[in-house]
Amino acid sequence: MSKNDLQAIIMGLVLILAQAIVFDNVCLFNVAVPFVFIYVIFKLPMTMGVNPVLIISFLLGLMIDIFADTYGMNALASTVTAMTRRGVLNLYIPRGDEPADPVPSFKSIGRGPYIKYMATMTLIYCVLIFAIESFTFFNFWLTVARVTASTALSLVLMLGVDFLTVRRREKRL
Repeated sequence: MSKNDLQAIIMGLVLILAQAIVFDNVCLFNVAVPFVFIYVIFKLPMTMGVNPVLIISFLLGLMIDIFADTYGMNALASTVTAMTRRGVLNLYIPRGDEPADPVPSFKSIGRGPYIKYMATMTLIYCVLIFAIESFTFFNFWLTVARVTASTALSLVLMLGVDFLTVRRREKRL
């Protein structure tokens, strides 16, 4: 097990605990709910096979489901989100460009494409989780507001986590 693998496992466990203890209890204006644990799915290396990515995503969602009593909603949403990961990334990276680093980041794919990738993936996850939760079009505008606000809040928090982890690594070098 390499140092990067160990750091990724520790980051995943910390984000799962933070999601279960802190972020599941946050609901801004009774609309916005932050989902920070999906950052782990977004940062998995693009060279990793499809099956390990789906297994990791399912287990992450299942752990959140266990802590939050959501009966498989997060497991389903995170697995479907992981399935769309490569396609979404290919939307924002030109065909001829191969990133030097297989892990999506500001440095490897650029600032604009990285923020678009994170925003699109977060939007996909939020649409899935709130569609599963409401499972009706009765409160359509409330669901749209929850998706929009939760996507924005989650994106800001995940970019903050990304900023903190990148800065820490740069100081060590």
